[in-house]
Amino acid sequence: MRVLFLGGSGFISTAVSTMAAARGIDLTLLNRGRRPADIAGVRHITADIHDAARIQAALKDEQFDVVVNWIAYTPADIERDLALFRGRVKQYIFISSASAYQKPPACYQISESTPLRNPYWSYSRDKIACEERLLQAYREEGFPATIVRPSLTYDTNFPIAIGGWDSYTLPRRLLDGQPIIVHGDGSSLWVVTHSEDFARGFVGLLGNDQALGHAFHITSDEVLTWNQIYATIADALGVEAQIVHIPSDFIASVAPDVGDGLLGDKAWSVVFDNRKIKTFVPGFQAVIPFREGIRRTLAWFAADQRRQRIDPAVNAEMDQILAAYAAKSAG
Repeated sequence: MRVLFLGGSGFISTAVSTMAAARGIDLTLLNRGRRPADIAGVRHITADIHDAARIQAALKDEQFDVVVNWIAYTPADIERDLALFRGRVKQYIFISSASAYQKPPACYQISESTPLRNPYWSYSRDKIACEERLLQAYREEGFPATIVRPSLTYDTNFPIAIGGWDSYTLPRRLLDGQPIIVHGDGSSLWVVTHSEDFARGFVGLLGNDQALGHAFHITSDEVLTWNQIYATIADALGVEAQIVHIPSDFIASVAPDVGDGLLGDKAWSVVFDNRKIKTFVPGFQAVIPFREGIRRTLAWFAADQRRQRIDPAVNAEMDQILAAYAAKSAG
């Protein structure tokens, strides 16, 4: 099976690329080469997906069984891909987002039939628009689309709501005994998924004709509160978290960029019904509990001090929120 990943070297897609290659899939990664992925047996094409002429020259008249776009965010990206891959691919998989599901949710348990609506976060609305355009192409012209909606998936990053998920900022604050922020009272339910578990389900969709026209989410069945998520990270570091609970609405008023992701996603209790992916990919099961997965993440950072990057902007933003809330509480 010949598969093309547009992207393929990110937090989620690297695990999928590694598993796909290990299973003998003929895999090509097309990206800008800014985040090298050293995976045996994988072909690399260095190009910017937004440069249509360069992409056409790089791909020539190649045919693929599957194309996966990990980095499409707007309907314009979908229109470009429709023009590029009509008639030359048997399956096109769009990576959407579970944040597209109805907010606020009418029911805490989410299935693929849950309505898509997000008045809080433009990122999610753009993903919804992408899905709608692809499904239109599927209905009207038979374009072989499959939609996958990851939720908070981690590996060499931290599955957190506040604190900088792609840096070592939060662990450093925990180790230094500095306060960290947990939105609300920390008791809302959430699901985090290790990228290897996501890959187990995702690779089973590659080349799966029955998946055409369908949407799937792929998550763990382990349900945690946000208090448990942050406490588990702290425990893995051997410290106790100094948690300050702050209402999501207040956080959004002080830091709107953080608030979009809270009100548009993580502020709500969410539990995912994974029966659909288990039906289409028999035997799929997430097997890495968070207490184990986060230790793998911390071990990855510990293996190379250069990975332990501190983001000053994240620290400043957290301190700004904490100071504003302390002033409000005192007043």
